[in-house]
Amino acid sequence: MSEIIPRFEFRTFAQNFGMVETKLRRLSACEQIRESSEIYIISAGNDQNNTKIRDGKMDIKVLVNQDRGLEQWNPRMKGQFPMKTDVLQKEVFPAFGIDMPNFVRGEYTLEQYLDEIIYPHPKLTPVRVDKLRFGFTVNGCITEIAHLLVNGAAIQTVAVEQEDVSAVLRALEQLGLTEFENVNYLRAIKRIIGLAPLPKK
Repeated sequence: MSEIIPRFEFRTFAQNFGMVETKLRRLSACEQIRESSEIYIISAGNDQNNTKIRDGKMDIKVLVNQDRGLEQWNPRMKGQFPMKTDVLQKEVFPAFGIDMPNFVRGEYTLEQYLDEIIYPHPKLTPVRVDKLRFGFTVNGCITEIAHLLVNGAAIQTVAVEQEDVSAVLRALEQLGLTEFENVNYLRAIKRIIGLAPLPKK
């Protein structure tokens, strides 16, 4: 099997992208439209592991590298609910960087996991993110603009990703994104829900 090379990513957030979106649609036709509803588990003790639940599946990615302002994320684990307690203890909770809670079941459904473990924990916050994503290709890079509802708060995001850092940087120039801050989902959600400070203007 060929080695999977994690892509380098640039992501930014704004209320409206204006000319960036205009340039994006001029450079590429929309190739894909996707909708999803996801739950991000936000931890006060972690900024390196991005943990979310979609379609009943747990997905954790870890930040492994940074290069010229871009971030490289690698899959850490994928799991399906119901999930065994030993998987939660050995693979999921270490990613949160907090004390292990008390597990009383041998396995947990998604509802039990959220209601009994996540919601009561003082250092964990589940955040619902509804996404409407429009996919494009710019300079050979996977590119998207998405309309989000983060716990009901409306915001937009644009992302560009590819294995080749130079290709991503060139795409950012083409789209007029070079002056935008690179902000991953984990940090953006923390800002929105008040767990991280807003950037200084």
